[in-house]
Amino acid sequence: MDIEARASNVRQSSLHKGLIMRDFHFPGRSPVLATNGMCATSHPLGAKTAIDILERGGNAIDAAIAGALVLGICEPQMTGIGGDCFVLWHTGDGEIKAMNGSGRAPRALDAEDLRAAGETTVPIQSAHSVSIPAAIDAFCHLSENVGKLGLDALLSPAIKAAEMGVPVAPRVAFDWARDASVLQGGALDFYLVNGTVPQAGQIFRAKGQAEVLRRMAQYGRDAFYTGEIAEDMVNTLNALGGRHTLEDFIQTACTASTPISGAYKDIEVVEHPPNGHGATALLMMNILSQFDVAAMDPLGSERTHLEAEAAKLAYDTRNRILGDADYTTRLQHMLDMDTAKALAALIDPKKAMANATTISENVHKDTIYITTVDRDGMAVSLIYSIFNGFGSGIASEKFGILFQNRGSGFTLEKGHPNELKGGKRPMHTIIPGMIRKNGKVIMPFGVMGGAYQPAGHARFASNITDFDMDPQTAIDAPRAFSDSGDMKVERGFSDQVRRDLSDLGHNVSLPETPIGGAQAILIRDDGVLEGASDPRKDGCALGY
Repeated sequence: MDIEARASNVRQSSLHKGLIMRDFHFPGRSPVLATNGMCATSHPLGAKTAIDILERGGNAIDAAIAGALVLGICEPQMTGIGGDCFVLWHTGDGEIKAMNGSGRAPRALDAEDLRAAGETTVPIQSAHSVSIPAAIDAFCHLSENVGKLGLDALLSPAIKAAEMGVPVAPRVAFDWARDASVLQGGALDFYLVNGTVPQAGQIFRAKGQAEVLRRMAQYGRDAFYTGEIAEDMVNTLNALGGRHTLEDFIQTACTASTPISGAYKDIEVVEHPPNGHGATALLMMNILSQFDVAAMDPLGSERTHLEAEAAKLAYDTRNRILGDADYTTRLQHMLDMDTAKALAALIDPKKAMANATTISENVHKDTIYITTVDRDGMAVSLIYSIFNGFGSGIASEKFGILFQNRGSGFTLEKGHPNELKGGKRPMHTIIPGMIRKNGKVIMPFGVMGGAYQPAGHARFASNITDFDMDPQTAIDAPRAFSDSGDMKVERGFSDQVRRDLSDLGHNVSLPETPIGGAQAILIRDDGVLEGASDPRKDGCALGY
């Protein structure tokens, strides 16, 4: 399909009497409709796992956890049990709850240590970049306190996938080839197939992880954070200069938190609070609300320029304020509409501004997202990541647990809210989202893509409210992102838009990979669930 035809298809897609209308002459995805339960995620085997759990009587939390664990085997370059997660969920009682499953820096590590060694940033593929993986603690806590089926049932599909293996999907193979160069030491044995990067269709197995999951199924959370498995992780990291201790792992604990939210037109977007950067999305939406976005061409240069400028200003604010919730002191200033109005006044519709600051923290784009809704109306928005492609590139020697490098999300700037300190959580790029309308939850959603995620949340909300796009069309629509002075513009935009943006002063480029990915489930007034899944990934929405 040529660019103008695709643009026309996006413009013409709309909601009409509750039915989604698209031009079936063109390639594209119809939303998935079902009534009993739904999952949307980035890999079909993860979605299938979640639906199997729902059909067995599990709730949406059970389904999301089981699906996420399988995704760690299907997309090991993106996520896994050595990573972190954030979760929003809603049980039908009017409250959205939040769980912070992000880990902390080892208590014996401090920014001063790295500054004394001559470092200006946390080395991305070093043991110092490895914060304690906390997703497993969150999954175990949620399974016990919110789920229905029990941890052993939720681990079973991932154990089977890790033991028997899964065929490498096309997008996964593409990412694997791009990111495998960071693998080091024992990770080369665990994450290459016969010594080489796997091709699409080759079987990937993770028998060491299967054993870890089996022990967790038998002994629970402590099987991961104590004993032989924890010793394997600590010994591997210590051998590479890490300051990690068994006590760091034992003390790992997820944290319940209170969501933050903001209005955009007639919807309310709900985000996870810091140390995630959901507040950046809310600030960006507040900035956009100062303009008549709905009067603009949805795929035109005027809107694309405005979003880029709003993102620069919102991200600059993030860079000054956000970090561990215990160290973030100006959150309300960031969410105040007066702040957004003052920033919006700085935007010149005829000229691109330079980035206000250069961030020293690592911000990257690799993660998975899964959303589930069950027959009782429980909705879950879960995001789960090891940060960079293949994380730190370090895997535990015995079991092959691949470590995240979230610690590289700290800054070494003295006195900054996000300065590296032992026992502290770094600023995170991953953010689950939910949308409420008239006080009612209508859509869990998420946008993958690291630093892009706040801009992705804002664009998704704008697509739905300003241009009446259904969720699938809102996800399909092309994306652009001004990333550290590089204005990345997907192929879905016309060459004229690219020229216009260049004339405005943007340094325009065609990104090597599509910008992020997204998943969403609309809970319609008639009780029908409408799942949408991003074609930029291998995944899909499934319902029953």
